[in-house]
Amino acid sequence: MKKILLFLTMSLLALLTGCATPYIDRSYTAVSQDSRAQFLILHYTAGNFAGSLQTLTQGPVSSHYLVNENPPTIYQLVDETRRAYHAGVSYWKGATQLNASSIGIEIVNLGYRDTPEGRIYFDFPQAQIDAVIALVKKIVKENGIKPERVLGHSDIAPGRKPDPGPRFPWKQFADAGLIMWPDANAVAARKNGFEQQLPDTVWWQRTLAQHGYAVPQNGEMDQATTSVIASFQMKYRPANFAGIPDAETAAMLDVLTAPNLATQ
Repeated sequence: MKKILLFLTMSLLALLTGCATPYIDRSYTAVSQDSRAQFLILHYTAGNFAGSLQTLTQGPVSSHYLVNENPPTIYQLVDETRRAYHAGVSYWKGATQLNASSIGIEIVNLGYRDTPEGRIYFDFPQAQIDAVIALVKKIVKENGIKPERVLGHSDIAPGRKPDPGPRFPWKQFADAGLIMWPDANAVAARKNGFEQQLPDTVWWQRTLAQHGYAVPQNGEMDQATTSVIASFQMKYRPANFAGIPDAETAAMLDVLTAPNLATQ
């Protein structure tokens, strides 16, 4: 009865004052709900701090956070409850257009430079990585984001985006319990078998898709498929990410997609 009287009183006051804001009763809470943020996507800015800040605050792209390198300062540019435009055309395990369901972290880093000797990627200062790890821990805890959904831009847009690149220390994030990582002993055991015979293209495409990537299922080792393999290698085996199928890559992928063999 008290709630009914309160509702009628508030409604009457709203009519008398011309207020357009309705009274909302928040006494009840639904059990079936979770965070809007289901993914966390890591990027490098491919530029210095000043240019990155200008791009992310004044242009058509944005991110929730920007992490500078010197000093390693964390800037929040978009509230986590709102959508930032950092992922673009994206896919992971059936989810698309991940801007709407992700939190984006841009890390100040020049990315790479092309030289006569080849492409050179830039390192991330350890202090900056420490700041990013602390931020990721906070975000995943508050939003309940699963380790298999902490990703790089290159995971959700292989072939189109290379960031955060092969110099990004993903293993440190695995050691911190933030991402999945293939168990080394299991990889070594599987590698022996794959050295005897590599899987066919159908296996590669099917298993890469099971892991989460958008990859063709046409039985052809085409450019799109090798780009996905390169993205996988860049993350888990950055010493060689040419996109060429090999026994070690097959073993890592097999372990990551096998129950109870990947470690968090």
